[in-house]
Amino acid sequence: MRFRHLDGSTVHLAYCTNVHPAETLDGVLAQLRDHCEPVRRRLGRDRLGIGLWLAKDASHALVTDPVALRALRSELDRRGLEVVTLNGFPYEGFGAQEVKYRVYRPDWADPERLAYTTALARVLARLLPDDVTEGSISTLPLAWRTAYDDDRAVTARAALTTLAERLDALHELTGRSLRVGLEPEPGCTVETTADAIAPLTAIGHDRIGVCVDTCHLATSFEDPHTALDALAEAHVPVVKSQLSAALHAEHPRLPEVRAALAAFDEPRFLHQTRTTTATGPRGTDDLGEALTGDALPDTAPWRAHFHVPLHAAPPAPLTSTLPVLRAALTRLVGGPHPLTRHLEVETYTWQALPPELRPRARAQLVDGIAAELTLARDLLTDLGLKELP
Repeated sequence: MRFRHLDGSTVHLAYCTNVHPAETLDGVLAQLRDHCEPVRRRLGRDRLGIGLWLAKDASHALVTDPVALRALRSELDRRGLEVVTLNGFPYEGFGAQEVKYRVYRPDWADPERLAYTTALARVLARLLPDDVTEGSISTLPLAWRTAYDDDRAVTARAALTTLAERLDALHELTGRSLRVGLEPEPGCTVETTADAIAPLTAIGHDRIGVCVDTCHLATSFEDPHTALDALAEAHVPVVKSQLSAALHAEHPRLPEVRAALAAFDEPRFLHQTRTTTATGPRGTDDLGEALTGDALPDTAPWRAHFHVPLHAAPPAPLTSTLPVLRAALTRLVGGPHPLTRHLEVETYTWQALPPELRPRARAQLVDGIAAELTLARDLLTDLGLKELP
């Protein structure tokens, strides 16, 4: 979906396909048929943006086979779909029964991460619509914190510098300008937007910036305006933003609140949980740890890294952090010029929701994704952006 900003530029809205993960190119093509095109039809649109997640095997197949890449581009066109952004955070196995810490491997100190992201960039340069010259890729925020030391930090910085040089060369070769954004996430080396400033200014290249995920932003109790102002002051570009909402518990010491939270403690993904104290933020790596004993103080609200559907807050006594998303979006695209032109709804946890909240059929998932995109569209038009055909 495209929108005209007040300054005349085009802002793109997509939804991320990691909600129906596939490891192979055949799986990606099936996604387009079974999910993406039905969402477009449900919205009554001639064109729908999707943020493709291409696992290692799918990206390798595309970058090594020009015929396959042309076929994918033709299939996108045939189904009324367009791609300006890729999700390059998960490397593989995002559809596994247990993802947890695996999603952070390989990290930016491992050569596989550079090779994978380079392949994604080469693929995206060929997938961009004919009238679009700018693309974006979101990626791992360097590494999970426990696997990182000074030596690995030097290696990671060198890898990102090499990536920036490759993106420069790709621009010269294709005329397509691509940028990569580190996606701050609780528990990682770059946990907050503030954590991103030092490593990115050290790299000092405008092709490497930040992907602002509004669920992560909220989970870390970052104020959107403060965070985005700090990035702007440091001249760190916001490459893209993922529109998502976290789980919020206002009174975590109450038994009924803990029972409600426990229903979201599922085995597939990590649900980092945070609270604020007089001495600073406190957190656990997973929701189950927070609910066990006194691992986390319960005198202030808790937020958990669980991407809940944007249009459907969890049942009381829980809520979502949709107000944080609204505030961030106002700062991102509500001013005289957008801070980013790539927005991506990223609720990948539909099948991890408590059983009574999960879609029971493909059509229900299609309806849910369409409802999220409708909400995002309404937020954008309320900010003065004009929806384009």
